[in-house]
Amino acid sequence: MSVAYNLPSKLRRKLKKPLGELICGSFNETMDRLKFLVQTEKPPCVVSVGDVVSKNLMESQIHPRLLILDNKVMRLNIKPFPLEAEEERHVKNPPGTITFEAFNAVREAFKANHRVKVVVEGEEDLLALAAILHAPLNSIIVYGQPRKGIVVVKATQQKKAEVAEILKAMQSVAKD
Repeated sequence: MSVAYNLPSKLRRKLKKPLGELICGSFNETMDRLKFLVQTEKPPCVVSVGDVVSKNLMESQIHPRLLILDNKVMRLNIKPFPLEAEEERHVKNPPGTITFEAFNAVREAFKANHRVKVVVEGEEDLLALAAILHAPLNSIIVYGQPRKGIVVVKATQQKKAEVAEILKAMQSVAKD
């Protein structure tokens, strides 16, 4: 397993802030707002990052084309939610890193014309960056903001450039 990006401590605080619009509220309030955004924006693709977010979207009839999960909630192992996808890929991605394997799995998922589920052994949080970078323009990436709500990021050219700068600032490490 080779690590492509490693999160330095100086970036941790920056990445705790939402990369997009933070939608706070109850399950119904956040899902209603997200449904409205999806209906209004008509994104080419919706991506969910996180187990609870992915489950909530599917239960709300918002069907992500890419689901990125790690079978954990708040860092605690859970029984996997039964989220259907036409293709399932398993990757390793230790906490605080983005491996080449995980980065490439996210990138390749956007080439498929069906729903892909990427199941991460380790931690999926930073893969939101890979999703924003590689998603078709104007796609919507959704991830959870612990104890607050959900974050909705529109994959614009500006947002992709911002994410590219974040990735550039992450320490590249040698292949294992």
